[in-house]
Amino acid sequence: MRITARFKTPATTFALLPALFLGAAGCSSGTDAPAAGKSPDPKGSAAAAPSAGASGASGAPAGSPAPKAKDARLEASAFQQGDLPGYQVSAQGKNPNAPDGQPQADRKACQPLADIMGDKPDPAAHETVNRGIGSQKQVGLAVSASVSSYDEADAKKVVSRLREAVAACGSGFTATIQKQTGTYRDVKAVPFKTSGDESVSWTTTASAQGVSAQVHLVVVRQGATVVRLMALNVAGAGQKAAVPQEVADKQLEKVRKAG
Repeated sequence: MRITARFKTPATTFALLPALFLGAAGCSSGTDAPAAGKSPDPKGSAAAAPSAGASGASGAPAGSPAPKAKDARLEASAFQQGDLPGYQVSAQGKNPNAPDGQPQADRKACQPLADIMGDKPDPAAHETVNRGIGSQKQVGLAVSASVSSYDEADAKKVVSRLREAVAACGSGFTATIQKQTGTYRDVKAVPFKTSGDESVSWTTTASAQGVSAQVHLVVVRQGATVVRLMALNVAGAGQKAAVPQEVADKQLEKVRKAG
């Protein structure tokens, strides 16, 4: 499966959307939806991974299982193929060429927004499980879904700090990880309903190496668990992206069922 040519760029191009899109971009084309009467590949998008040069593409061999979380409840909270009709779920690891760790913002007030683009939503997270989701309904829509475990007090701080950062960083900021820098412009809070204890939602335009993409982020706290959802449309840089309501609802449902 291929994504739009303008996105066939080195893995570093979207280093600061990083690796969190996992295999989502690889299963985001509606043209590859299973034929009527056929079940989707139980391994998610593993059999339809994009070329290695595509941002967010998994570098793991096709069919590689996702590493199991130490926290069984967290593992049970993560999406599996079949949880979301009309979507492909990838449990593969991130592109090995993508940088590790947490991006560093050029403005202290914006650091929570940089952190959210890293390997985990916030440095205080105990453990994070990531999934890539590709829509078979909307061509090009790729979503990263992550669940992280925290002490509840720290989980509350994540959402509080993000709200403050969205309010303070509307004019944008830059973030750097392993000497790779990206820019985030037009940070805007947007409404988004969730069934969690509290949430924050915003959009931004991310740019690196001359390529831009609009991104929608939703972060939800359910007890001591933080859900992070990020969406972009790889069908074109000008395409708006939104986290599907059904994806957010199902993710919160799984978190609650896992306890």
